[in-house]
Amino acid sequence: MSATSPLRIGFLGAGQMASALARGWLAAGLVTPATCRASDPHPDARARFQQQTGCPATADNREVATASDILVLAVKPQTLPALLDEIRNHVTEKHVVISIVAGVTLKRLADGLLANYRLIRVMPNTPCLLGVSAAGFAAGPGAKPEDVALVERLFNAVGKAFIVPENLLDAVTGLSGSGPAFVYVMIEALADGGVRMGLARDVATTLAAQTVMGAARMVLETGQHPGQLKDAVTSPGGTTIAGLHALERGGVRAALMDAVEAATKRSTELGGK
Repeated sequence: MSATSPLRIGFLGAGQMASALARGWLAAGLVTPATCRASDPHPDARARFQQQTGCPATADNREVATASDILVLAVKPQTLPALLDEIRNHVTEKHVVISIVAGVTLKRLADGLLANYRLIRVMPNTPCLLGVSAAGFAAGPGAKPEDVALVERLFNAVGKAFIVPENLLDAVTGLSGSGPAFVYVMIEALADGGVRMGLARDVATTLAAQTVMGAARMVLETGQHPGQLKDAVTSPGGTTIAGLHALERGGVRAALMDAVEAATKRSTELGGK
């Protein structure tokens, strides 16, 4: 796998995340429709993957494993053991195996494959489709330094990726993996507030989404603490402090913290830990 040639990547599982990653890597020029493929037992999932990416999809997991250098495990945790049983004899030391299966440890992956292959566990999120994913990853003992560099290259091409100790990947799942859904609820609620105050639905939704995007960019691009940025738009006795008081009274901070905690614990449960 050279730094310039397209990567031969196979997705085992052709769901929403697999399609999002494939489309992101296609857009970044890291793969081509000829070097990217997927497998899935469900015809509808295969059809959607092909339609969205232009890459072929099959029902044969072993075919994809044999034709790929990089395997992305993108199935539900409960279906992973059967998948590993099926592909075990078709995974070799040439493969880099990237798992995006929520909660499943590197040890469980190695046990399922009966070998400590070049395993890397990643938790991305769906905004990778737009090149703004937030991902954390941890490498197994069989992974080489160039494998870690490869995963950094792949996931930084579709957003930001951070290497973390494996025991913190469930927290990454709870925060950035599930976090987009929490933010969508926030955008919907802000838009509902605008509608309640008389704005048209489409205007309110766009204003809410643009506000969230702008605020996020301020945090990322200024490097300032969110509390500093909040204080900068909070005038004494003004509108913003009145709204912030309402948020505090409603327990928004605690609710969001609880959401991350609940999602983290559920990730741990799904991993059988």
